[in-house]
Amino acid sequence: MSNKPNEQEEKVVSLEKNAASFEENYIDENILADSSSKVKEFIKKFMKRKTAVAAFIIMVFLLIIAIIGPSLAPYDPGAFDYDNILSGPSAKHWFGTDHFGQDIFSRILAGAPQTLGVALSSVIVGAALGTVLGLLAGYYGGWIEMLVMRGADVLFSFPDILLAIAIVALLGPGIINVFIAVAVFTVPSFARMMRSATLAVKSSLYVEVARSLGCKDGRILFIHIFPGTIQTLIVNFTMRIGSAIMAASSLSFLGFGADVTSPEWGAMLSQSRSYLNTAPHMVYFPALVIFITVLAFNLFGDGLRDTLDPKIK
Repeated sequence: MSNKPNEQEEKVVSLEKNAASFEENYIDENILADSSSKVKEFIKKFMKRKTAVAAFIIMVFLLIIAIIGPSLAPYDPGAFDYDNILSGPSAKHWFGTDHFGQDIFSRILAGAPQTLGVALSSVIVGAALGTVLGLLAGYYGGWIEMLVMRGADVLFSFPDILLAIAIVALLGPGIINVFIAVAVFTVPSFARMMRSATLAVKSSLYVEVARSLGCKDGRILFIHIFPGTIQTLIVNFTMRIGSAIMAASSLSFLGFGADVTSPEWGAMLSQSRSYLNTAPHMVYFPALVIFITVLAFNLFGDGLRDTLDPKIK
C-alpha cells in the first residue's frame, strides 16, 4: 500500500516527460521544418496582389511618418502667420494655411502620431482582450461561452460609432476616453472571431494528443491552439485599424476627442468645416489623408485574407 503513491507520482512524472518530449518533437519536426517554406509561399502569393502590395507600401510609409514625421515638419505646427491666413497651396505652403496662418502640411505631419497612435493602441488592447475572451469561450464552452457571446451580442446591437459616442459621453471628452471607447467596441469582433477559430482548432489531432498526455489547459490554449488562430487574428487586426481611425477621427470631429486646437486629423476637419466655401483646401487635405490611410489598411487586410485563404490559389 505504501508504494502506490510513489508509483502514481512516477506515472505523473512520466506523462509530463512524454508531453514535453511530444511538444519538443512537434515543434522541431513540424513547425521549424516548414516555417521557411511557408514564409516563401506566403510572400510569393502576396506579391501577386499588386493592390495589396501598394497598400502595404503606403501603410509602412504612413507608420514611418507617424514616428519621424513631426521632426520633418517645415514649420512649427502651432505657429501663427497672420500674413498668410487662408492661403492656398503653394511652393511655400504645400497644403496651404488655415485661418490662423498655420501650415496645414506641418500640422498633418504633427497629428499623425496622435491619430494613428490612438487607432493602433486601441485596436491592440481590444484585440488582446477579445482574443483571450474568445479563446476561453471556445475552449471551455458552457457558462463562460454564454457570458462572452451574450456580452458580444449586446455590444454588436449598437453601431460602432454610436457605441463610441455613448462611452465618451459617459466618460467625458478627451483623447484617452476616445482610446477607451474605440478599444471597447473592438473587443466583441475579436472575441467572436477567436471563438470560432478556437472551436475549429481544438478538435485537431495534435491538440487531442496534448490533452491526453496531461498538458495543462493554459499550455494547450496558448501553445497549441493560439498559433493555429494567428492567421485569422492578423487579418482581422489589420482591417479593424481602418475602422478605428475613422471612429477616432469622427469623435474628434464631433468634439468628443482631441482638443480642436490640436493637429489631430479629425480635429483639423472640425475646425475647417466653416471654411469649406472660402478655403476648401483646409478640408480637402486632412480628409484626403484620412481616406488614403483607411483605404491602405483595408486593402492590405483584404490582400492578407486572400493570401492566407487556402481555397484561393
